[in-house]
Amino acid sequence: QVQLVESGGGLVQAGGSLRLSCVASGSIFRVNVMGWYRQAPGKQRELVAIITRGGSTNYADSMMGRFTISRNNAENAVYLQMNSLKPEDTAVYYCNADVFSSMNLDRDEYWGQGTQVTVSS
Repeated sequence: QVQLVESGGGLVQAGGSLRLSCVASGSIFRVNVMGWYRQAPGKQRELVAIITRGGSTNYADSMMGRFTISRNNAENAVYLQMNSLKPEDTAVYYCNADVFSSMNLDRDEYWGQGTQVTVSS
């Protein structure tokens, strides 16, 4: 089994910053694409950013220039640096990872439990 553990969420004022972390653990042979998604109350879950093992990134338009996704392959970790936060960024943020399992000998996608980000103004 594979689990993703997130940290770094919290309450911040508009214009402030937060850094989210997510670490994958368990029966892992290789972690492939990793990403961050978010879901506000009453809204669909949406892509924030994704990153490949080689460091190629893709951002939603509203996040470009404010958010930065990065990863540490040795630690099976992905990070999201969030700057210039706006009240509209308030949501539960979820970590996602495409993983080849050393136990099951197959590939699957896994999700973290989610971490709350609240931006006040």
